[in-house]
Amino acid sequence: MKKLALLAVATTALLSSNLFANDTLKILTWKGYAPQALVEKFEKETGINVELTYSNNEEMIAKLRATRGAGFDLAQPSQDRISSVQAKYKIYMPIDYSKITTANVVPSMLTAVKNNTKVKGESYAVPFCYGTSGLIVNKKLAPNAKDYSDLLNPKYAGKISYRLKRPTLIAVAFGKGVDPFKKYSDIAAYSTLMNTVGKDLIEAKPLVHNYWANGDALLSMLRSGEVTVAMGWDGGGWKLHKENPDIDFVAPKSGALGWIDTFAIPSKAKNIDGAYKWINFMLKPENAAYFTNDQGYGTASNGAVKLLNPEKKDNFERTFSQKDIDNINWYPPVPAKLEKIEGRTLDLVKSAQ
Repeated sequence: MKKLALLAVATTALLSSNLFANDTLKILTWKGYAPQALVEKFEKETGINVELTYSNNEEMIAKLRATRGAGFDLAQPSQDRISSVQAKYKIYMPIDYSKITTANVVPSMLTAVKNNTKVKGESYAVPFCYGTSGLIVNKKLAPNAKDYSDLLNPKYAGKISYRLKRPTLIAVAFGKGVDPFKKYSDIAAYSTLMNTVGKDLIEAKPLVHNYWANGDALLSMLRSGEVTVAMGWDGGGWKLHKENPDIDFVAPKSGALGWIDTFAIPSKAKNIDGAYKWINFMLKPENAAYFTNDQGYGTASNGAVKLLNPEKKDNFERTFSQKDIDNINWYPPVPAKLEKIEGRTLDLVKSAQ
């Protein structure tokens, strides 16, 4: 009788533990990625309690490495920080895309994330939100500036600004008609490309007003007319457009550069069903639109733009046609050796007279 009683207690405890696990969804995410109104709506619709832990890429990796993928049911790493980490530490489980409502996902973004998070034939993430860099242009003073090559254009001498950082190297390469991401697997070819890009930037130094390091300073220069063509973020261009319709963010002809933050499921997640429910919930157009209205970032939700408030809807529709969206060059994982090549190129540009 005692053995039966103990067995009954143990069984009850196990069932209670499993029930609790399925009633709670533990999400490791960035601050702002789970607005309180959407959390409450999800909890009401599903009966699942949401527990949020705010983090960033480095902390997500550290937390999941320490527990070998346990402790959370869902994480939101950037797509270029998944494959190398997964290959080494195995902290995520492959995504079952049959459980994703793919009709709600922009196809080009889903394809990019599948490819960029692939390890041994399996992919590990679903796209959520994104941001881009491209050109911020005073269209009244530089109406024909439409691609990264215009950052080197003598027509705009003294009115050009960009950062001396790796995105500029990548951008100039695309402006030359070369896809630098396709050379990531060939160190020699990438080194040759960066040498060419470096020479172009050195030759164009006299055209540059300055190399900006502070986003607010860049916006001030664009406001004053000191700068008419710059490389910058979409949000900065849209902010200036609200103040002055002559200034706007421009998606370059060779493609804006984009980052994507994703949904990934840790390898020892307990509430896997809840994780898929949250992914599909956040990618519903009405919920994704609420997120964009609240936080400003675009999402991978197909149809969300139509539901945005008028100002944000105008920003996205004015800047990004479907062709522009499909033409975004999403950052893939960066092989370690390439960082040294890029660093050397930037140093040469900085030191050139």
